[in-house]
Amino acid sequence: MDLSPNDVFRKCFDFERLEKVQNAGLYPYFVPLGGHVGAEMEINGHSIIMLGSNNYLGLTDHRKVMEAAKAAVDKYGTGCTGSRFLNGTLDLHIELEEKLADFLGKEMAITFSTGFQANLGVISTIVGRNDIIYLDRLDHASIIDGARMSYARVLKYRHNDLDHLRYMLENNGRSSGVIVTDGVFSMEGDLADIPGLVEVSGEYGVRLMVDDAHGIGTMGARGRGTAEHFGCHDDVDIIIGTFSKSFACVGGFAAGPARVMEYIKHTARTMIFSASLPPAAVATVIAALDVLGEEPELITRCHTAAERARQGLASMGFNVGNSETPIVPIIIGDETQTLVFWKLLFQKGVFTNPVVSPAVASGGEMLRTSYMASHTDDMIDRALEIFEKCGKEMGII
Repeated sequence: MDLSPNDVFRKCFDFERLEKVQNAGLYPYFVPLGGHVGAEMEINGHSIIMLGSNNYLGLTDHRKVMEAAKAAVDKYGTGCTGSRFLNGTLDLHIELEEKLADFLGKEMAITFSTGFQANLGVISTIVGRNDIIYLDRLDHASIIDGARMSYARVLKYRHNDLDHLRYMLENNGRSSGVIVTDGVFSMEGDLADIPGLVEVSGEYGVRLMVDDAHGIGTMGARGRGTAEHFGCHDDVDIIIGTFSKSFACVGGFAAGPARVMEYIKHTARTMIFSASLPPAAVATVIAALDVLGEEPELITRCHTAAERARQGLASMGFNVGNSETPIVPIIIGDETQTLVFWKLLFQKGVFTNPVVSPAVASGGEMLRTSYMASHTDDMIDRALEIFEKCGKEMGII
């Protein structure tokens, strides 16, 4: 194709990074999975221990959850074919939102078609041109994009550095604003200092929003998230989350004061102009909430598996960062080494997620591993043996 210098397609044809990785045989993305996504599965004809899933509670193939999804299709069909605002609201959506509000102890909850859309819709709706958004530098891309859509001024404080945040607030004390943070940081597996953020938000009169996509279902005694884990759940103004992790499906939600949720519900573009969650997805989440209430031990089992892996990896000499959650990074610090390590592990039967720039800063390249309630001690031990063998083979440990 003949491209002029100012053709918008030029960047596509000049993008060589993909071909270099593919030609080196190290392309790690869009790997087709076959069958149920469980703790151990078949990929490309061989058995593999799945350490790359966010299925923390192991509910994607739970009998009650699958039966609920099937029953919803039989009753409602496959989709709503419209937005919640107009023709896309089922009684199931209302039931789910009421259950979520009760589960989270908030006045009202609203649902979105994805977790990404929840952040886009909530942040861009409640914050405007004359406001300031204070973001942790490691916040998820959906938070950053929501902030961009808001047209507000965006300030980023150093990761978990409350002194830096206070410095920013001191210099912008007369402006209305909101602090937005992940609860569990999705790559590193460490926690936001929610108690400290609660204190700072109250001190400076700004609101606090926590995106707890990886904390809901895994943190806190009841699985209500990172703030519950720290004992300050009621002090967070808005909690945002997703159904694509612990709740075994897809979709997102926000929960908080009823007046605020009603305002977002009637003005957020990602609510009004996007098709609603299909019946099977809604029924899946309702069933997952029920199972979590009936089997709270799933939370403990998830953490037990992660701690077994974390201690094992650290004892071998791997850098696992400051993880306190079911997410355990193996920080390599070099893109090529990370991809080679990923491929070696994959070939020997362990599935991990390679994370390189721009998802992490250069020098922070890692393999992201994550653990489920359905991982057994035997699975973790077999995976650790493979990690040790491959790590020594590559000279990482």
